[in-house]
Amino acid sequence: MRNTAIGTTAIVAVITGLVAAGPAPAAPATSASASASASASSSTSAGKKPVKKPVKNASVHGEARISYVESINDDIRFTIHAEQTPFTRPMPPRAPQGLPTDARGTLKFSHTSPSGVTGWAEARVDCLVTSGRTATLTAVVTKTNVGETGARLGISVQQGGRGEPDRLGFSWGVVNVDPENVDENGQPVRPRTGTCMAPAPFTTVIKGGYKVVHAEITKSPAQPGATARRG
Repeated sequence: MRNTAIGTTAIVAVITGLVAAGPAPAAPATSASASASASASSSTSAGKKPVKKPVKNASVHGEARISYVESINDDIRFTIHAEQTPFTRPMPPRAPQGLPTDARGTLKFSHTSPSGVTGWAEARVDCLVTSGRTATLTAVVTKTNVGETGARLGISVQQGGRGEPDRLGFSWGVVNVDPENVDENGQPVRPRTGTCMAPAPFTTVIKGGYKVVHAEITKSPAQPGATARRG
């Protein structure tokens, strides 16, 4: 899915002096017209105010079906609506004001097998970071029919360009395992996903798409000279 950066353009009109043609000089302005002209000029000057550029937060929006090599015949879909909201999730004692990658929004996904069985989950976005056309986000599961709530999911999105498809990656399936740590059944343990941690976008979007809006992260307001950008 695609995102659109919002910019503000100031248009300045420059009026040059007009020179009357012909030998006859222009008639002098009357006091009334001169007064009106001065008033209009004063009003125009007073009406000019600095144009402030709107604050742009990083974001990613869209929904899509992906093609996943391990389940090539399955219908797998992700819906993402996430926006960066810097320094809105305090995490004392190390980050009492939160992080520049704090975010809000929702993540939904569904996985339907050829037999018609569907697994699904809904999650609350807590972190987002971008770079160009790529976004990485995490979200904590709030509702699901597969597994438990409270798990953090990592998602990466790459917005395609020049005929290239969008791509998406997710932190389960073929990634995020600890081969040195196994459970009672001898299976590798899957570590908990940290904020904004996700693999490269290893699947291809085959229907729908995403829009990524990039914004640079900002310094913590606790650092000298920092100007925090809040969501």
